[in-house]
Amino acid sequence: MASLATLAGSLVLAGPSQAAAPTPSARTISGSHPSWATASADAGTLSSGTELTGTVYLAGQDAAGLTAYATSVSDPGSADYGTFLTPAQYDARYGTTQAQISAVQKWLRDAGLTITGTTQHAITVKGTNAAVTKAFGTSVHNYTVSGKLRHAPAHDVVVPGSIAADILGVVGFTSAGDNVVKPDSQRVDTTAPTGAKSGGGLSTTATCSDYWGQKTATGAPQGYTDKPVSYDQCSLVPSQLRKAYGIDTSKLTGKGATIAIVDAYASSTMQADANQYAVNHGDKAFKAGQYKEVVDSSQWNSQDACGGPEGWAPEEALDVEMAHGLAPDANVVYVGANSCEDTDLLDAISTIVDHHLADVISNSWGEVMHTTDDTDVTASEIAAYEQVFKQAAVEGITVGFSAGDCGDSSPLAAATGANCQANTSRAQANWPDSDPWVTSVGGTALGIADKSGSYGFETDMGTLRSLLSADGKSWTPSVPAPFYFGGGGGTSEDFAQPSYQRGVVPSSVSHTLMTGAKSRTAQRVTPDVSMVGDLYTSVSVGLSDGAAYSEGGYGGTSVSSPEFAAVQADAIQAAHHALGFANPAIYARSNVFTDVVDHQAQVSKTPLSSVADFGLSNGVLNAKLVAFGQDTSLNAVRGYDVATGVGSPNLSYLRSFSTSQR
Repeated sequence: MASLATLAGSLVLAGPSQAAAPTPSARTISGSHPSWATASADAGTLSSGTELTGTVYLAGQDAAGLTAYATSVSDPGSADYGTFLTPAQYDARYGTTQAQISAVQKWLRDAGLTITGTTQHAITVKGTNAAVTKAFGTSVHNYTVSGKLRHAPAHDVVVPGSIAADILGVVGFTSAGDNVVKPDSQRVDTTAPTGAKSGGGLSTTATCSDYWGQKTATGAPQGYTDKPVSYDQCSLVPSQLRKAYGIDTSKLTGKGATIAIVDAYASSTMQADANQYAVNHGDKAFKAGQYKEVVDSSQWNSQDACGGPEGWAPEEALDVEMAHGLAPDANVVYVGANSCEDTDLLDAISTIVDHHLADVISNSWGEVMHTTDDTDVTASEIAAYEQVFKQAAVEGITVGFSAGDCGDSSPLAAATGANCQANTSRAQANWPDSDPWVTSVGGTALGIADKSGSYGFETDMGTLRSLLSADGKSWTPSVPAPFYFGGGGGTSEDFAQPSYQRGVVPSSVSHTLMTGAKSRTAQRVTPDVSMVGDLYTSVSVGLSDGAAYSEGGYGGTSVSSPEFAAVQADAIQAAHHALGFANPAIYARSNVFTDVVDHQAQVSKTPLSSVADFGLSNGVLNAKLVAFGQDTSLNAVRGYDVATGVGSPNLSYLRSFSTSQR
């Protein structure tokens, strides 16, 4: 992993009769020597024959022009709005030229490195430590860190001035730490019973409400109120979500649009599972050719670190089934990255953008930017991602990311949260959803008003959870329980405020970092929008992947991201044209979204709660008390907020595209 430094230049005389000509200086890629690689931890140089791998990201041509056009083509007030480029037009204006590629390849080969892959975005290499030293001006050493042996360049890597302008950044040559990209989803825990043998009157068979408040949990111990609470809602299905968010009333189905899903690896039974799931819930299976996959299992790597295909299969099923469920006539293409490493995930996104495989991309994964073990996201990675995000914008492709499931991602939340990254160093916005060039999709808890799915209410996605005690008379831990699961969001310390957030995001929010520190400059704030993702107003997901087909409840902003991608596909159908980078239009339409507010603060004086009853298992009742709208330090208030953004889409949002003009 590495970070970018600015290009310095120096002047030399070309000859006694010639004017002085600029000669570019060698360029240091600052941050490619990580902070944990200290002199005191140095365990010596790797042997010269040790083989290493790395990636050199390519700068392309006219980076400033790319940023300018990506901005203007996405701005509803610009004359360029909606004048998107084809991939070929992008390549001609902004892509990496063959001359640039050849020059960088020659430098790498001359140093003795072997090129293992080349795209217009990156060149991947492998070679000995001796070759790395020759190419990058530093050898790679071993370091003892927290009792583990890790390797890294002994100094920041350096690239020669002759090709410095062609290089965006360099990553690799460094041992991976614990900063692993993970899915932003979680299955509702129905398999680990704990609690009473009788439950003091609670149902001993699994019980849920068809809609919010339908069935009273008689016999439940007192929780957050002195009144009996209801059994938790049954997991929601696409027909209910289409009803709740106005999609059915709009008559939109995503026809003519294509949604891409990016996860790691691939399920072996995805299309069959999605078809069975759709039919089980009264919807249509995929038509012939409506679903496609871009997968190469021969290139899969890092499966132990990433959880392998079986670890990502539920995420894939969730993403595909929600996308198809909320936009049943849209095409869906699944692109499986070769691992959960940033280089492979970015390569998957690049494949979609380079070949314009879709109009909307949903990514239900992410990580924290700042860690306790210094495996931070670096500027080289950010620059490489942003180049592709801007390319997507100029080609008219929407890119969305889930906002995470750990609330403000603070160490306090990570101590008890079910889907948190343990090595978070402080409260912070996540990555990549905090990048200003993507749409950050947060989560809500959705209560439906009837079995069909009529909209009841939404509150911020943040749950506290207690288990039924052994005697069935109380909840453990006692209320209020600690944080368990919640939608991500916050003010970024890494990115300045984009223009589309001005006038919508309150100044008090954009100038206050998640640590409480004040920023002199306005900063990027997430999320942008939100949809249902709470673990206990879960959605039903079906999968088999080598086992018997079954369905279970899942939550997370992993649910929200493909849901919003499907809404965007529906909006594309309404508009009769591609929408591209969504955020400028989202903030211009912020008044038509449903403004999600904290139910406790606005409606009642106590937390909204329910009992999740999964019945007896081995004679023990598995029951839990869940409180909603308790998302760490994030609160849903009137207007824009760091828990739910501008709010959730609805019929008015969809109809706004049928009457809008480019």
